[in-house]
Amino acid sequence: MKAEIFATSLLLSGFLNAGNWPSWRGEGSNGAVSGEQPPIDLAGKLLWKTELPGRGCSTPIIWNDKLFVTSPIDEKDGLLALDANGKELWRKSFGAGTPGRGQRVGSSTNSSPITDGKIVVAYFKSGTVACVDLDGKPLWQINLQEKYGEDKLWWDQGTSPVFAGGNVVVAVMQTGGDSYLVSLDPKTGKEVWKTPRKYETGEESGDAYTTPHVIKRDGKEQIVCWGADHLTGHDAETGKLLWQCGGFNPKRAGMQRVIASAVVADGLAVVPFNRGDSLAAIRLDGSGDVTESHWVWRNDKLGADATSPILHDGKFYVLKDGGPERGRLTCLDAKSGEKLWESALPKAPQVFYSSPLLLGDQLYCVREDGMIFSGKITKDGLSDIKSYALEEGVIASPISVGGRLIFRGDTSLFCFGEK
Repeated sequence: MKAEIFATSLLLSGFLNAGNWPSWRGEGSNGAVSGEQPPIDLAGKLLWKTELPGRGCSTPIIWNDKLFVTSPIDEKDGLLALDANGKELWRKSFGAGTPGRGQRVGSSTNSSPITDGKIVVAYFKSGTVACVDLDGKPLWQINLQEKYGEDKLWWDQGTSPVFAGGNVVVAVMQTGGDSYLVSLDPKTGKEVWKTPRKYETGEESGDAYTTPHVIKRDGKEQIVCWGADHLTGHDAETGKLLWQCGGFNPKRAGMQRVIASAVVADGLAVVPFNRGDSLAAIRLDGSGDVTESHWVWRNDKLGADATSPILHDGKFYVLKDGGPERGRLTCLDAKSGEKLWESALPKAPQVFYSSPLLLGDQLYCVREDGMIFSGKITKDGLSDIKSYALEEGVIASPISVGGRLIFRGDTSLFCFGEK
């Protein structure tokens, strides 16, 4: 009996004191985290499965003993909290949702929520930005489209909010409508600043589904934003444009919308562009227009269109998500762009939308049909590759805290780990 109580208490403690996952790609926002590793072989390791009230594509987040995830609730924008056993603690809805466009990658809840351990902020396709405390108490709610103009994106919203300069910042980047960064007071939702971010582009090429990065330079926070054929840096306190880098699409070709986010570390941003066919590394130490001076390297034979890459410990990992070479994983030296190795995951007709996760030396990738691939990163490539069929479609990216691995499928949340 005592042993059963002890085992139950361990399970209930769950994520508590095991680390946090406060935003879409975890702390650092580069898809790589440290901490206790989950099983590399997931067979027989499912701890729980919880059905969600609607189909969404957002990645969950975790703070201490709570998991938060956005989801449609009776056709409304919704946010749920679950405990470490997958039991629902509360749910809140914030008004009518705007349905996805009906594609397999679309939903009204594509953007991931964020938390600082005090509040949770969620952003929806409807334009609603809603803030609650960790117990679900509503604090404020606004609608960016009602305030600043309608959504003109061709596809479903993808960017997630970030915390920057002590506030909540949302990037809206679109070809047809107003494009801007807006900073909101986390206590009231009132505008702190709003700065335009509009560039002349070809058709659809101003549409961006990327999430900004927040970095520190000379002791001050900057917001690094990728979209509309430009990488830009903005003062987090004022929104002022500090630098910009073009050259990604000099002829202003159309249909160059961007989905995969850049990754940022060690004074570099590595940027996927050209619809999954190109990569570039840009230095982040400039001011003004740095188009002619801050390109470090460029590769027009590698890239990712939808899956954001990983940047960790001076190495850059990119998963080719579609096309004839889908499932190809390439490791580059981030500073030089030199290819270090290349490995291939088992191929199928399906593609990848979920961004990969690196935890220590273990890599996890999920195909759109729910096939999970895991393996060990070595100096020569990916080894010990395992596969596990989730039997549910997956667009959201995996997350991991305290030796547990969480996947958000079309209709359910799955948690894997050692029992």
